[in-house]
Amino acid sequence: MTSKLGIKWAPIFGLPLKRRLQTAAVMHYPLGLIFVPFLSLFLAYYLLMTIIWWIVPAYLAWMVYDIAICKTSSRGGRRIEYFRHLKIWKYFRDYFPITLIKTADLDPSRNYIMGSHPHGILGCGAFCNFATEANNVSKVFPGITPHILTLISNFNWPIVRGYIMWLGICDVSKESIKWILTKKGQGQAAIIVVGGAQEALDARPNNYILTLKNRKGFVKLALQQGASLVPIYSFGENDLFNQAPNPHGSRLRKFQILFKKLSGIAPAFFYGRGVFNYTFGFVPHRKPVRTVVGKPIYLEKEPNPTKERINEVHQQYMDGLTRIFEDYKEKFGVDKDTKLEFV
Repeated sequence: MTSKLGIKWAPIFGLPLKRRLQTAAVMHYPLGLIFVPFLSLFLAYYLLMTIIWWIVPAYLAWMVYDIAICKTSSRGGRRIEYFRHLKIWKYFRDYFPITLIKTADLDPSRNYIMGSHPHGILGCGAFCNFATEANNVSKVFPGITPHILTLISNFNWPIVRGYIMWLGICDVSKESIKWILTKKGQGQAAIIVVGGAQEALDARPNNYILTLKNRKGFVKLALQQGASLVPIYSFGENDLFNQAPNPHGSRLRKFQILFKKLSGIAPAFFYGRGVFNYTFGFVPHRKPVRTVVGKPIYLEKEPNPTKERINEVHQQYMDGLTRIFEDYKEKFGVDKDTKLEFV
Protein backbone atom coordinates (compact mmCIF):
# COMPACT_ATOMS: atom_id res chain seq x y z
CA MET A 1 0.00 0.00 0.00
CA THR A 2 1.34 3.43 -0.99
CA SER A 3 0.13 6.90 -0.04
CA LYS A 4 0.16 9.85 -2.43
CA LEU A 5 -1.73 13.13 -2.16
CA GLY A 6 -3.43 11.83 0.97
CA ILE A 7 -4.82 8.79 -0.85
CA LYS A 8 -3.86 5.25 0.15
CA TRP A 9 -3.54 3.32 -3.09
CA ALA A 10 -4.07 -0.42 -3.40
CA PRO A 11 -1.06 -2.35 -4.72
CA ILE A 12 -1.21 -3.27 -8.39
CA PHE A 13 0.77 -6.46 -7.87
CA GLY A 14 1.19 -8.90 -5.03
CA LEU A 15 -2.42 -9.42 -3.88
CA PRO A 16 -3.81 -12.96 -4.13
CA LEU A 17 -6.29 -13.58 -6.95
CA LYS A 18 -9.02 -14.49 -4.45
CA ARG A 19 -8.85 -10.99 -2.94
CA ARG A 20 -9.27 -9.48 -6.41
CA LEU A 21 -12.29 -11.72 -6.98
CA GLN A 22 -13.75 -10.78 -3.60
CA THR A 23 -13.47 -7.08 -4.42
CA ALA A 24 -15.07 -7.64 -7.84
CA ALA A 25 -17.93 -9.58 -6.27
CA VAL A 26 -18.64 -6.82 -3.76
CA MET A 27 -18.06 -3.99 -6.22
CA HIS A 28 -20.91 -5.09 -8.46
CA TYR A 29 -23.44 -4.75 -5.61
CA PRO A 30 -23.38 -0.98 -4.90
CA LEU A 31 -22.22 -0.02 -8.38
CA GLY A 32 -24.81 -2.29 -9.96
CA LEU A 33 -27.67 -0.80 -7.98
CA ILE A 34 -26.49 2.73 -8.81
CA PHE A 35 -25.45 2.40 -12.44
CA VAL A 36 -27.35 -0.53 -13.97
CA PRO A 37 -30.55 1.54 -14.40
CA PHE A 38 -28.57 4.08 -16.43
CA LEU A 39 -26.71 1.37 -18.34
CA SER A 40 -30.05 -0.22 -19.24
CA LEU A 41 -31.20 3.09 -20.78
CA PHE A 42 -27.96 3.28 -22.78
CA LEU A 43 -28.40 -0.34 -23.94
CA ALA A 44 -31.99 0.36 -24.97
CA TYR A 45 -30.88 3.40 -27.00
CA TYR A 46 -28.16 1.34 -28.69
CA LEU A 47 -30.50 -1.53 -29.58
CA LEU A 48 -33.04 0.89 -31.06
CA MET A 49 -30.38 1.86 -33.60
CA THR A 50 -29.89 -1.74 -34.80
CA ILE A 51 -31.91 -4.31 -36.75
CA ILE A 52 -32.97 -5.94 -33.49
CA TRP A 53 -34.67 -2.72 -32.31
CA TRP A 54 -37.88 -4.68 -31.71
CA ILE A 55 -36.34 -6.27 -28.59
CA VAL A 56 -36.74 -3.00 -26.66
CA PRO A 57 -40.51 -2.48 -27.14
CA ALA A 58 -41.10 -6.23 -26.70
CA TYR A 59 -39.22 -6.27 -23.41
CA LEU A 60 -40.93 -3.11 -22.16
CA ALA A 61 -44.36 -4.49 -23.07
CA TRP A 62 -43.57 -7.70 -21.18
CA MET A 63 -42.25 -5.71 -18.22
CA VAL A 64 -45.42 -3.59 -18.03
CA TYR A 65 -47.49 -6.77 -18.20
CA ASP A 66 -45.39 -8.38 -15.45
CA ILE A 67 -45.70 -5.31 -13.20
CA ALA A 68 -49.32 -4.30 -13.80
CA ILE A 69 -51.05 -7.62 -14.47
CA CYS A 70 -48.90 -10.39 -12.98
CA LYS A 71 -47.62 -8.23 -10.08
CA THR A 72 -44.78 -10.73 -9.75
CA SER A 73 -42.77 -8.73 -7.23
CA SER A 74 -45.82 -8.72 -4.91
CA ARG A 75 -46.61 -12.39 -5.46
CA GLY A 76 -43.56 -14.32 -4.42
CA GLY A 77 -41.10 -13.06 -7.03
CA ARG A 78 -39.30 -15.28 -9.52
CA ARG A 79 -36.86 -17.19 -7.34
CA ILE A 80 -34.13 -19.27 -9.04
CA GLU A 81 -32.18 -21.42 -6.59
CA TYR A 82 -29.26 -21.89 -8.98
CA PHE A 83 -28.72 -18.12 -9.03
CA ARG A 84 -28.72 -17.98 -5.21
CA HIS A 85 -25.98 -20.65 -5.14
CA LEU A 86 -23.54 -18.98 -7.56
CA LYS A 87 -19.92 -18.89 -6.39
CA ILE A 88 -19.83 -15.10 -6.67
CA TRP A 89 -21.79 -14.92 -3.42
CA LYS A 90 -19.06 -16.89 -1.59
CA TYR A 91 -16.51 -14.30 -2.74
CA PHE A 92 -18.94 -11.58 -1.61
CA ARG A 93 -19.17 -13.22 1.83
CA ASP A 94 -15.42 -13.65 2.24
CA TYR A 95 -14.61 -10.03 1.34
CA PHE A 96 -15.84 -8.73 4.72
CA PRO A 97 -16.31 -11.56 5.90
CA ILE A 98 -20.01 -12.01 6.73
CA THR A 99 -21.15 -14.72 9.14
CA LEU A 100 -24.59 -16.02 10.11
CA ILE A 101 -25.23 -16.96 13.75
CA LYS A 102 -28.28 -18.92 14.87
CA THR A 103 -29.47 -18.68 18.46
CA ALA A 104 -32.57 -20.88 18.13
CA ASP A 105 -34.29 -23.24 15.71
CA LEU A 106 -37.22 -22.03 13.60
CA ASP A 107 -40.23 -24.34 13.34
CA PRO A 108 -40.77 -25.01 9.59
CA SER A 109 -44.49 -25.54 10.19
CA ARG A 110 -44.86 -21.82 10.94
CA ASN A 111 -44.41 -18.61 8.94
CA TYR A 112 -42.31 -15.65 10.05
CA ILE A 113 -41.77 -11.93 9.78
CA MET A 114 -38.10 -11.33 10.48
CA GLY A 115 -36.87 -7.82 11.23
CA SER A 116 -33.33 -7.02 10.10
CA HIS A 117 -31.38 -4.27 11.93
CA PRO A 118 -29.62 -1.98 11.33
CA HIS A 119 -30.34 -0.88 7.77
CA GLY A 120 -26.81 0.39 7.25
CA ILE A 121 -26.15 1.95 3.85
CA LEU A 122 -26.70 -1.11 1.65
CA GLY A 123 -27.77 -3.86 4.06
CA CYS A 124 -24.87 -6.12 3.04
CA GLY A 125 -25.37 -8.56 5.94
CA ALA A 126 -29.07 -9.13 5.24
CA PHE A 127 -28.44 -9.42 1.49
CA CYS A 128 -25.61 -11.93 1.80
CA ASN A 129 -27.29 -14.12 4.40
CA PHE A 130 -30.87 -14.21 3.13
CA ALA A 131 -30.84 -13.30 -0.58
CA THR A 132 -28.06 -15.80 -1.33
CA GLU A 133 -26.87 -19.17 -0.06
CA ALA A 134 -23.37 -17.88 0.71
CA ASN A 135 -23.82 -18.90 4.35
CA ASN A 136 -26.16 -21.81 3.61
CA VAL A 137 -29.23 -20.27 5.22
CA SER A 138 -31.41 -23.11 3.91
CA LYS A 139 -29.27 -25.58 5.88
CA VAL A 140 -28.89 -23.39 8.96
CA PHE A 141 -32.70 -23.05 9.08
CA PRO A 142 -34.00 -26.17 7.32
CA GLY A 143 -37.50 -25.86 5.92
CA ILE A 144 -37.44 -22.04 5.98
CA THR A 145 -37.66 -20.05 2.72
CA PRO A 146 -36.43 -16.45 3.18
CA HIS A 147 -37.72 -13.54 1.10
CA ILE A 148 -35.94 -10.21 1.60
CA LEU A 149 -38.28 -7.30 0.95
CA THR A 150 -37.27 -4.00 -0.66
CA LEU A 151 -38.86 -0.85 -2.08
CA ILE A 152 -41.33 -1.50 -4.89
CA SER A 153 -39.62 1.22 -6.95
CA ASN A 154 -36.58 -1.08 -7.33
CA PHE A 155 -38.71 -3.35 -9.52
CA ASN A 156 -39.47 -0.61 -12.04
CA TRP A 157 -36.02 -0.73 -13.62
CA PRO A 158 -35.21 -3.08 -16.52
CA ILE A 159 -32.61 -5.77 -15.77
CA VAL A 160 -32.46 -4.82 -12.06
CA ARG A 161 -35.96 -6.18 -11.41
CA GLY A 162 -35.19 -9.57 -12.92
CA TYR A 163 -31.82 -9.79 -11.17
CA ILE A 164 -33.21 -9.21 -7.68
CA MET A 165 -36.28 -11.39 -8.17
CA TRP A 166 -34.05 -14.33 -9.15
CA LEU A 167 -32.60 -14.01 -5.65
CA GLY A 168 -36.05 -14.37 -4.11
CA ILE A 169 -36.35 -10.67 -3.28
CA CYS A 170 -39.90 -9.25 -3.27
CA ASP A 171 -41.37 -5.81 -2.69
CA VAL A 172 -42.21 -4.63 0.80
CA SER A 173 -45.88 -3.81 0.17
CA LYS A 174 -48.59 -5.15 2.46
CA GLU A 175 -49.93 -7.22 -0.44
CA SER A 176 -46.52 -8.83 -0.92
CA ILE A 177 -46.11 -9.74 2.76
CA LYS A 178 -49.62 -11.23 2.94
CA TRP A 179 -48.97 -13.25 -0.22
CA ILE A 180 -45.77 -14.73 1.20
CA LEU A 181 -47.43 -15.60 4.51
CA THR A 182 -50.65 -17.05 3.08
CA LYS A 183 -50.09 -18.27 -0.50
CA LYS A 184 -46.66 -19.87 -0.35
CA GLY A 185 -47.33 -22.53 2.26
CA GLN A 186 -45.49 -23.13 5.51
CA GLY A 187 -41.93 -22.23 6.44
CA GLN A 188 -41.98 -18.82 4.71
CA ALA A 189 -40.02 -15.89 6.13
CA ALA A 190 -40.63 -12.29 5.04
CA ILE A 191 -37.51 -10.31 5.98
CA ILE A 192 -38.09 -6.60 6.49
CA VAL A 193 -35.34 -4.04 7.07
CA VAL A 194 -37.60 -2.19 9.50
CA GLY A 195 -35.58 1.01 9.91
CA GLY A 196 -35.65 1.67 6.17
CA ALA A 197 -34.27 4.76 4.50
CA GLN A 198 -34.73 6.85 7.64
CA GLU A 199 -32.35 4.62 9.59
CA ALA A 200 -29.78 4.81 6.78
CA LEU A 201 -29.24 8.46 7.74
CA ASP A 202 -27.74 7.24 11.02
CA ALA A 203 -25.55 4.58 9.41
CA ARG A 204 -21.99 5.38 10.46
CA PRO A 205 -19.31 3.55 12.48
CA ASN A 206 -19.96 3.10 16.21
CA ASN A 207 -23.60 4.17 15.88
CA TYR A 208 -26.20 1.96 17.53
CA ILE A 209 -29.41 3.91 16.91
CA LEU A 210 -32.37 2.00 15.48
CA THR A 211 -35.45 3.61 13.96
CA LEU A 212 -37.99 1.33 15.60
CA LYS A 213 -39.84 2.94 18.50
CA ASN A 214 -42.83 4.04 16.39
CA ARG A 215 -42.66 1.39 13.67
CA LYS A 216 -45.35 -1.09 14.62
CA GLY A 217 -47.04 -1.92 11.33
CA PHE A 218 -45.02 -5.12 10.92
CA VAL A 219 -46.10 -6.22 14.41
CA LYS A 220 -49.77 -5.64 13.59
CA LEU A 221 -49.40 -7.57 10.35
CA ALA A 222 -47.68 -10.46 12.14
CA LEU A 223 -50.58 -10.69 14.61
CA GLN A 224 -53.19 -10.49 11.87
CA GLN A 225 -51.52 -13.26 9.85
CA GLY A 226 -50.46 -15.40 12.81
CA ALA A 227 -46.81 -15.07 11.78
CA SER A 228 -44.09 -15.31 14.41
CA LEU A 229 -41.60 -12.47 14.83
CA VAL A 230 -37.84 -12.91 14.73
CA PRO A 231 -35.37 -10.09 15.55
CA ILE A 232 -32.06 -9.96 13.65
CA TYR A 233 -29.06 -7.76 14.41
CA SER A 234 -26.00 -7.42 12.15
CA PHE A 235 -22.97 -6.30 14.13
CA GLY A 236 -20.60 -4.28 11.95
CA GLU A 237 -23.18 -3.25 9.32
CA ASN A 238 -22.80 0.42 10.19
CA ASP A 239 -19.00 0.17 9.99
CA LEU A 240 -18.89 -0.53 6.24
CA PHE A 241 -19.26 3.09 5.12
CA ASN A 242 -18.59 6.59 6.44
CA GLN A 243 -21.19 9.32 6.11
CA ALA A 244 -21.11 13.10 6.03
CA PRO A 245 -21.97 14.60 9.46
CA ASN A 246 -25.74 15.17 9.61
CA PRO A 247 -26.79 15.66 13.24
CA HIS A 248 -30.47 16.28 13.95
CA GLY A 249 -31.30 19.92 13.32
CA SER A 250 -28.46 20.45 10.84
CA ARG A 251 -29.18 21.86 7.38
CA LEU A 252 -28.08 18.63 5.75
CA ARG A 253 -30.40 16.55 7.93
CA LYS A 254 -33.33 18.89 7.22
CA PHE A 255 -32.65 18.58 3.49
CA GLN A 256 -32.45 14.78 3.71
CA ILE A 257 -35.73 14.56 5.63
CA LEU A 258 -37.49 16.88 3.15
CA PHE A 259 -36.13 14.93 0.19
CA LYS A 260 -37.34 11.69 1.75
CA LYS A 261 -40.83 13.09 2.28
CA LEU A 262 -41.03 14.14 -1.35
CA SER A 263 -39.44 11.10 -2.99
CA GLY A 264 -39.45 8.28 -0.42
CA ILE A 265 -35.66 8.05 -0.78
CA ALA A 266 -33.26 9.27 1.91
CA PRO A 267 -30.14 10.72 0.22
CA ALA A 268 -27.34 9.50 2.47
CA PHE A 269 -24.03 11.16 1.54
CA PHE A 270 -21.78 8.20 2.17
CA TYR A 271 -18.41 6.93 1.06
CA GLY A 272 -16.34 3.81 1.52
CA ARG A 273 -13.21 2.79 -0.32
CA GLY A 274 -12.47 2.63 -4.01
CA VAL A 275 -11.55 -0.22 -6.30
CA PHE A 276 -7.94 0.95 -6.56
CA ASN A 277 -7.63 2.92 -3.33
CA TYR A 278 -8.53 2.55 0.33
CA THR A 279 -9.50 6.18 0.95
CA PHE A 280 -12.62 7.06 -1.01
CA GLY A 281 -15.19 5.35 -3.20
CA PHE A 282 -18.47 3.46 -3.18
CA VAL A 283 -17.15 0.01 -2.28
CA PRO A 284 -17.69 -1.00 1.38
CA HIS A 285 -14.71 -1.33 3.69
CA ARG A 286 -13.35 -4.79 4.51
CA LYS A 287 -14.84 -5.10 7.97
CA PRO A 288 -16.56 -8.14 9.48
CA VAL A 289 -20.35 -8.33 9.67
CA ARG A 290 -21.87 -10.83 12.11
CA THR A 291 -25.59 -11.39 11.63
CA VAL A 292 -27.26 -12.83 14.74
CA VAL A 293 -30.74 -14.32 14.34
CA GLY A 294 -32.58 -14.10 17.64
CA LYS A 295 -35.19 -16.31 19.24
CA PRO A 296 -38.66 -16.30 17.65
CA ILE A 297 -41.66 -14.73 19.32
CA TYR A 298 -44.41 -17.22 18.52
CA LEU A 299 -47.77 -15.57 17.88
CA GLU A 300 -51.25 -16.88 17.22
CA LYS A 301 -53.55 -15.30 14.65
CA GLU A 302 -55.47 -12.26 15.89
CA PRO A 303 -57.50 -10.72 13.02
CA ASN A 304 -58.21 -7.54 15.00
CA PRO A 305 -55.41 -6.97 17.52
CA THR A 306 -55.91 -4.12 19.95
CA LYS A 307 -53.50 -1.22 20.23
CA GLU A 308 -52.47 -2.51 23.65
CA ARG A 309 -51.70 -5.96 22.23
CA ILE A 310 -49.63 -4.48 19.41
CA ASN A 311 -47.67 -2.38 21.89
CA GLU A 312 -47.11 -5.42 24.09
CA VAL A 313 -45.69 -7.53 21.26
CA HIS A 314 -43.66 -4.59 19.95
CA GLN A 315 -42.02 -4.26 23.36
CA GLN A 316 -41.27 -8.00 23.37
CA TYR A 317 -39.62 -7.56 19.99
CA MET A 318 -37.45 -4.64 21.17
CA ASP A 319 -36.52 -6.66 24.26
CA GLY A 320 -35.44 -9.51 21.97
CA LEU A 321 -33.21 -7.17 19.96
CA THR A 322 -31.73 -5.78 23.16
CA ARG A 323 -30.93 -9.31 24.36
CA ILE A 324 -29.06 -10.05 21.15
CA PHE A 325 -27.09 -6.84 21.46
CA GLU A 326 -26.21 -7.35 25.13
CA ASP A 327 -25.29 -11.03 24.67
CA TYR A 328 -22.93 -10.47 21.74
CA LYS A 329 -21.68 -6.87 21.85
CA GLU A 330 -18.44 -7.46 23.78
CA LYS A 331 -17.65 -10.54 21.73
CA PHE A 332 -17.79 -8.40 18.59
CA GLY A 333 -15.80 -5.43 19.85
CA VAL A 334 -18.54 -3.14 21.16
CA ASP A 335 -17.80 -1.43 24.46
CA LYS A 336 -19.59 -3.05 27.40
CA ASP A 337 -21.17 0.29 28.40
CA THR A 338 -22.72 0.87 24.96
CA LYS A 339 -26.49 0.58 24.81
CA LEU A 340 -28.83 0.01 21.89
CA GLU A 341 -30.98 3.11 21.34
CA PHE A 342 -34.48 3.11 19.83
CA VAL A 343 -35.87 6.26 18.23
